[in-house]
Amino acid sequence: MTVDGLAKRCLSAGQRTLVDLGPLVVFFAINYFFGIMAGTAALMGATAVAIGVTYSVERSVPPIPAITCLFVIIFGGLTLVFDDELFIKIKPTVVNLLFAGALLAGLAIGRNLMKVMLGRMLRLTDHGWRILTRRWIGMFVLLAIINEAVWRNVETDTWVSFKAFGIPVLVLVFSLFLIPVIQRHQITGEDEN
Repeated sequence: MTVDGLAKRCLSAGQRTLVDLGPLVVFFAINYFFGIMAGTAALMGATAVAIGVTYSVERSVPPIPAITCLFVIIFGGLTLVFDDELFIKIKPTVVNLLFAGALLAGLAIGRNLMKVMLGRMLRLTDHGWRILTRRWIGMFVLLAIINEAVWRNVETDTWVSFKAFGIPVLVLVFSLFLIPVIQRHQITGEDEN
């Protein structure tokens, strides 16, 4: 396949943002009008559609959205089957801790999973990948702690608003703070480390 052919099969940045954030906006809107159970069902459907759109355009699905979709279906299903919003509220905690644990385990066995997942998009020194990975581990743990604090201390509608808008903003701000690290450890030549 040519580079032009590959470019036609990738979502643009705007489309990627819509696909990534669309299910959260649907979750927020349906929850607002119909409650958490309907919102959860809508989140499950919208997440599956987002994965389907990604696959139909790119012929692959990145690992993080695929894993997130799986957990949305599992925890959303538990929420609906048991008619208990606890499951959908703890889903971000569980997923973030699993991501942190996976990255930490990768470092422990000498396999940097961030590099495995993003190595085609970013060329960093091994030291840069370790820094990036450690910071993401910290961020995933922090997001889990924040989610636990929020859902335990506020009304469900406030938690849904935080989930739909607060978490993405936190991740965006965190990502912006990583730009200097990426720039400082970026490989410009052919040699790595």
